[in-house]
Amino acid sequence: MGTVNPLDNASFRKLFAAQVIALVGTGLSTVALTLLAYDLVGGNAAAVLGTALAFKMLAYVIFAPIVGGLAHRFQRKPFLISMDLVRAGIILAIPFVTGLWQIYLLIFLLSLFSAGFKPVFTATIPDILPDERQYTRALSMSRLAYDLENLLSPALAGLALLFISYTGLFIVNSLAFLISAVLIIFTVLPPNQEVYRQGSVWDEISFGILSYLKTPRLRGLLALYLGVASASAMIIVNTVIYIRETLGGSEADVAMALGASGLGSMIASITLPKVLDHVPDRPVMLLGAVLMAMGVGLISTGPSFSGVLPIWFLVGVGWSLVQTPAGRVVNRSSSPADRSAYFSAQFALSHACWLIFYLVAGQFGTHFGVETTALVLATSILVFAALATRLWPKQDEAILLHTHAEKTHKHKHTHDPHHEHDHEGWEGAEPHSHPHYHRPLRHSHSYVIDDHHSVWPQAWAP
Repeated sequence: MGTVNPLDNASFRKLFAAQVIALVGTGLSTVALTLLAYDLVGGNAAAVLGTALAFKMLAYVIFAPIVGGLAHRFQRKPFLISMDLVRAGIILAIPFVTGLWQIYLLIFLLSLFSAGFKPVFTATIPDILPDERQYTRALSMSRLAYDLENLLSPALAGLALLFISYTGLFIVNSLAFLISAVLIIFTVLPPNQEVYRQGSVWDEISFGILSYLKTPRLRGLLALYLGVASASAMIIVNTVIYIRETLGGSEADVAMALGASGLGSMIASITLPKVLDHVPDRPVMLLGAVLMAMGVGLISTGPSFSGVLPIWFLVGVGWSLVQTPAGRVVNRSSSPADRSAYFSAQFALSHACWLIFYLVAGQFGTHFGVETTALVLATSILVFAALATRLWPKQDEAILLHTHAEKTHKHKHTHDPHHEHDHEGWEGAEPHSHPHYHRPLRHSHSYVIDDHHSVWPQAWAP
């Protein structure tokens, strides 16, 4: 049996290093953006940052499906490099802004190109690590990197600000994107798989979202992400209000509470790979939803600060149990050629969940109080978990028996179990395009939604 350590793979080592360096740079510029907003508008900085966050999520939701649907038209290595280079340029322009509209525009543009980079980057990892045990450990490391970035970036920024101005943090972020691009240049990536998609450009763009929503386990995953968004929005938006205003705590207390949720997430992501070697994704992720509901529900009881840390820790464990295996579920639900479209759909839909619940958590927290908001969101998480159990069948077999109706059409194809037909000699070498007939067929194989399987077999649809 080969090694299960993904870092033994040279290509993954370089890509993971690129991811970590870009994450650290982005974390530093997040702190710098806070200081820049304060310089521009003073006490209204929170409103500016909230609006910038909304622009960021909007860009993710709109642009990721477009990139995912058209990604097969581009070679991914030059595509990823170009996304990093453009992001480096945009970040470098932020220190020169003089008005709020310029901040909003640059953050929107930065988010557009991040929405192009991140899903295609994520979809590349399973091609590099086809062994599921290795891939699971890569997902764990990625989750750990995000959590560490959230915890350490403020500290790193504070240390850096002893020696440079906050403008320098934007320059560091720009350099981080450039280093990421260089690492990708020297990484051997598998070639793109041929995609023979039919229909218009709109059909290509909508393919990922529609295919995602036709897949039962992915509909269940989306329901679970509504729960993740509910819990994380509650923590991110309302921790400072609860600690500072309700409990009268300090900024250090806020940092400790947020650190507790990050620590819970990290511990869960570290321990999950060995668990997932023996336990399917579905029960682990449903357990995560229950833990999130319990933790957020306990917030509604108005805990003292001594109770805050274990509760926030519990919520962090819960959202990591859902988010860490998510890549495995998306990967299992898509063919290699269509991964970018599916991962882009996951990226867009999950960020749509956060866009909704950031607003819900903020508005409810302001008008009804943190405890009432926690009760509402805890109930919501339980509802989403129940919905996930309904949408994602317990008996979730990969190989499904299904029927193809007879069909005559024309598209580019190679000869496989779906293309067995006679030729007259003029059609040329494969892949080739010509009118061809599909006879009625009933067979079984690993089933995903693609150009030849447009609906889920009825017996397995919820």
